[in-house]
Amino acid sequence: MIKKSPPPPPGFLLRHPAHLIACGFGSGLAPVASGTFGTLFGWATYPFLRGLLPDDTAFAVFLLLAFVLGVTSCQIAGRNLGVPDHGAIVWDEIVPFWAVLLLTPAGLVWQLAAFLWFRFYDIVKPPPARWFDTRMKNGLGVMMDDVVAAAYTVLTLAVFKAVVERLL
Repeated sequence: MIKKSPPPPPGFLLRHPAHLIACGFGSGLAPVASGTFGTLFGWATYPFLRGLLPDDTAFAVFLLLAFVLGVTSCQIAGRNLGVPDHGAIVWDEIVPFWAVLLLTPAGLVWQLAAFLWFRFYDIVKPPPARWFDTRMKNGLGVMMDDVVAAAYTVLTLAVFKAVVERLL
């Protein structure tokens, strides 16, 4: 069994702006299931962000900038925590899950399905996610394995949607 590093103290968030971002504004400090808490943070903040950026193109540009910011922030936080993909780093769950929600059919049931599938793929790490997770020990690798989980999630939802529409 792999021993996980304990979450850093709350003061860690304030030592550098990258720490606050990488740790999902504190959502990554959960003592268990920090990735799930980060994804929940992403889900909870998505409606607010969509209110600020209702245009899909503007939101996509925001996601790209949040991704680039995440690569840098996760790199700095991982270096300062001594573990490249420390459990407290959850920005890599948040940004890809925002992208998933952008592409998810409307409705709470679809969003719940997106949440469950995203968590599944993030935990299982199907190829090439596992490659990024094990071989790229830097901010880009931290972000990319969750981008892959997001892509699998969107594909799974698209298949389910096609099946549901065919049955109806």
